[in-house]
Amino acid sequence: MPVTKTTKRRPAQIERRRVVNQKRILEMRKLIKEANTLLSNKNIEEVEKMLPRIYKAIDKAAKRGVIKKNAAARRKSRMAKKISNLKK
Repeated sequence: MPVTKTTKRRPAQIERRRVVNQKRILEMRKLIKEANTLLSNKNIEEVEKMLPRIYKAIDKAAKRGVIKKNAAARRKSRMAKKISNLKK
């Protein structure tokens, strides 16, 4: 049973943070998935226009601790590698 005021408020804080983190994850995944479908259709120009938005979503998730720094770097690297492989 919670005793202090802060321990009573803790579940509400956790829920608010969980909702915000979930939004960041979903936005990031949505952009990556959209880019992958465009890449499968060989639409490289559209993906290159989307790249700054994808990087921004990944970087924000990493900055806020939703994903780890190396995971963010890996996702960005893989996206850039897919684009460069299709350009060849």
